[in-house]
Amino acid sequence: MSSIAFPHLFSPFTIGDVTFKNRILSTGHDTMLAEHGLVGDDLIAYHKARAEGGAGLIVVQAAAIHENARYTAHVLMLTHDDCIEGYRRLVEVCGAHDCRVIAQLFHPGREVMDTDEGALRVAYGPSATRSDRFHVIPRAMDRALIDDVIEGYGAGARRMAQAGVHGVELVASHGYLPAQFLNPRVNRRTDDYGGSLENRLRFLRRAIAACREEIGLVGLRISGNEKDPDGLSEPETLEAIIALADDLDYINVIAGTSASHGGAVHIVPPMIVETAYVAPFAATVKALSHTAVFVAGRINQPHIAEQVLNSDQADMCGMTRAMIADPEMANKAAAGAVDDIRACIGCNQACIGHFQKGEPISCIQYPETGRELRYGKLTRSPRPRNVMVIGGGPGGMKAAAVAAARGHKVTLHEAGAQLGGQALLAQLLPGRAEFGGIVTNLAREVERAGVTVRRNSTVDKALIEAEQPDAVIVATGATSHWPDIEGVDEAHVVDAWQVLKGEANVGGAVVIADWACDWIGMGIAEKLARDGCHVRLAVTGLISGERTPSYVRDSGNAILHRLGVEVIPYARLFGVDEDTVYMRHTASGEPIIFETVDTLVLAQGHESLDELSEILAGLAIETHLIGDCLSPRSAEEAVLEGLKAAAVI
Repeated sequence: MSSIAFPHLFSPFTIGDVTFKNRILSTGHDTMLAEHGLVGDDLIAYHKARAEGGAGLIVVQAAAIHENARYTAHVLMLTHDDCIEGYRRLVEVCGAHDCRVIAQLFHPGREVMDTDEGALRVAYGPSATRSDRFHVIPRAMDRALIDDVIEGYGAGARRMAQAGVHGVELVASHGYLPAQFLNPRVNRRTDDYGGSLENRLRFLRRAIAACREEIGLVGLRISGNEKDPDGLSEPETLEAIIALADDLDYINVIAGTSASHGGAVHIVPPMIVETAYVAPFAATVKALSHTAVFVAGRINQPHIAEQVLNSDQADMCGMTRAMIADPEMANKAAAGAVDDIRACIGCNQACIGHFQKGEPISCIQYPETGRELRYGKLTRSPRPRNVMVIGGGPGGMKAAAVAAARGHKVTLHEAGAQLGGQALLAQLLPGRAEFGGIVTNLAREVERAGVTVRRNSTVDKALIEAEQPDAVIVATGATSHWPDIEGVDEAHVVDAWQVLKGEANVGGAVVIADWACDWIGMGIAEKLARDGCHVRLAVTGLISGERTPSYVRDSGNAILHRLGVEVIPYARLFGVDEDTVYMRHTASGEPIIFETVDTLVLAQGHESLDELSEILAGLAIETHLIGDCLSPRSAEEAVLEGLKAAAVI
């Protein structure tokens, strides 16, 4: 198999004077890698990896075209000429790999989450229409400010032309400012910027025209369906697109809006959303607008993109997270090495999850992403060593693969029959089957790196002394935590692992005691509710899934609500008897009592399995503890620590 297997994906495509070598697009996405509002070394290294990896087009993340467009503290700024040099360097670096660059021009309107020295900023929109998600009440833009913002679009396009960028893309997606002008439920103006469709289009028409005067290629990103009762619907968006099509070189379609929790899920749709789900709308746009159409939305594998292109639903495919997980995805697909592609699993944990924490984006499977200058090109060790890795979960597999790739002789010992660790359980949760891809992907990396794998191999002091490793990486993981509470012997109590393994006979009335507030309690609640149980999910936090990325949390809570699961916040487990569970409100200290309970399910986090650390300390062997055996956390920390340990041996 080679690029011949993907003839459409690897065919060139031309818009005006710009030719793209293939149909693979990295869509505009905030990386949190800007340096004081400018393109710097980290951001260039990040995009260089994708350009080297075979991307045909990189659309650089949203860049603010006005001072009041600062929706986060880390946004790129196009308001001064000092932005030009960074973009120029980026174009040169990507151009060396025949990769084109387009810059996004951005204004969030009312969708502002940033503060100014800790105080809330003033947000501006077409009207003073409130935004539910960030609880923003914007100030209506006067005509002078509208003119100033439109001038900002033109000035941003001019600076991008000076930088040699191949085109600009106006961001009208996800309920940002241009979409706010288009939406009659948000835009309540009574002047010539509100009311009729022609009036509501006026802002965008002027912004597009301002850009067209400065640069040759102008595109528009827009949500076909904002997935919100007050958001733009597909008929409304189509009407606007058709009216604007003759003024644009391409239309880049997506779904969702930043304005509501339900709509925001589609900004970066998690794994429960079907692949390529926006493509049918893109096909409609392509048929009615007769202009170039780009599409994104869970297109995470080359065969999915090929199908979209082959069915003439779009001209280019946004495969952003696919290249966050594997910057070499395009080259591997072109070479026919599809089994070597590290497929995105849609977990959202280290990509958009990092952004929402204010941290540079990365990937739980490939933590080199976002850290290219530190770990992107690891050198081979000048002194190959004998390395023992104990534990074949995600952290152990990553450590073994990286250490072997650096030239060490690596043996990976796994106590069980399968590699994968807790990921083998995680994939059993409802809607989480794709998470098992982390096992498939890392196991393939272990194989390619030449690691010797020993399954059903329990490591003890005698084996360590017999093997005589120069260095040991311990990744033995964790086990379920059972708290010391009264009444356990009187009641039917099981843990989440037992439920997932099918080892527990769960009754019809269930209380889940969720200390961790992660995927597990939420997923167990969904599973048991679908099995017909009456489920009460008691969490120590403010909300179910509080510690998960927000789009995972919100989509998960939507499912629980539809299934009738009762979620009780601020609840800490205290005790249990034959048919009653006793908890305590974590803020008030008052009791919370659940009666008529058949089964109590524990989702109380984990306990480290680190019995080997003391043995290894006595043997004076270089030792690295990673992942849950060091401290129970998630697969992200385990894989990152595996990379770091292997990088220093």
